[in-house]
Amino acid sequence: MISRGKELFIALIIYVVTMTVLLMAVYRFLENWHLSEFNFFIAGALVFLVAVGWGYILTTLIFAPKKKMEDTLTELSKNIIHELNIPLATIHANSTMLKKSLKDEKSLKRLQRIEDASSRLARLYDELVYTIKKEIHPIEKERFDVSKVVEERVAIFQEQQRHTFTLVLKAYTIEVDKIGFEQMLDNILSNAMKYSPKASLIKIVLDKHSVCVEDEGIGMTTSELLRIHERYFQSDENNEGEGIGLALVKTYCESENIAIHIKSEKNIGTSVCLDLEAVHS
Repeated sequence: MISRGKELFIALIIYVVTMTVLLMAVYRFLENWHLSEFNFFIAGALVFLVAVGWGYILTTLIFAPKKKMEDTLTELSKNIIHELNIPLATIHANSTMLKKSLKDEKSLKRLQRIEDASSRLARLYDELVYTIKKEIHPIEKERFDVSKVVEERVAIFQEQQRHTFTLVLKAYTIEVDKIGFEQMLDNILSNAMKYSPKASLIKIVLDKHSVCVEDEGIGMTTSELLRIHERYFQSDENNEGEGIGLALVKTYCESENIAIHIKSEKNIGTSVCLDLEAVHS
C-alpha cells in the first residue's frame, strides 16, 4: 500500500511533468508558426492559470476528501484501541483473582481457557496498535542485540510451562524496527508451540547471520508449505488460532529485507530461519 506522502509526491511529479510537456508543446507550436516570444509568454501565462486551476480542483476534489477520510479512520482507530484495552484489562485482572480463589480442577481448566483466549486477544490488540501507529507515522529503526531479544521473548513464553526451550545464542547486532521484530519472533514462537506436543523441545539457534526456530511438531507437507504465508491459513484446523502469524512474519521480513527460509517434514517438525545479514550493523 502506497503511503499518503508517497501518493502526493507521485501526483506532484506527474503534475509538474504534464505542465512542462504542455509548455514545451505550446512553445514548439508558436515557434513553428514563427510567432514572437511575447506570444509565448502570453500563452504560458494562460497555461499557468489553467495549471493553477487544475491543481486546485485536483486538490479539492481528490486529495482533500481522501485526507479527511484518513483522519477520520485514524481517530476511529484510536478510539477503538482505547475501548478494547478496558475489557481486556478487566478480563485479565478478574481471571487472576479467580485463579487465587478457585480450587476445583474443572473450574481451573475453564479459567485457563479464558486466560488463553484473553492472551490471544491481547496479542491481536498489540498488533493492531502497532499497525495503526505505523500508518500514522514511520517507525524508527533501532540498533539492538538479537540474542537479548530472543532471551526476553522466550522467557515470556516459558511462563506458560508448556514446552522446553533450548537456546544456542551468540551476540549479533541488527538495525530494524524493534517492535515489529519482537512481534514477528513472537508469532514464530507461538506457531512452534501451537503445533507441537506439550513438553516437546523448541530450539532457537542464533549463529553467523541467521536465527532459527526448530520444533518437534506436526510438520507440514509440501502443499501446505506452499500456502503457509497465506493469511488465515492453518496447517491443522483442529488447533485454535487466527492463522495469520506467518503472513505477518512474511510482511515484516519483506519490509526489512530479511530473507525467511522454512523447512518442514510431516510428523517430524518445522524449522523457520531468518537471514539477518542484510540488517546486520
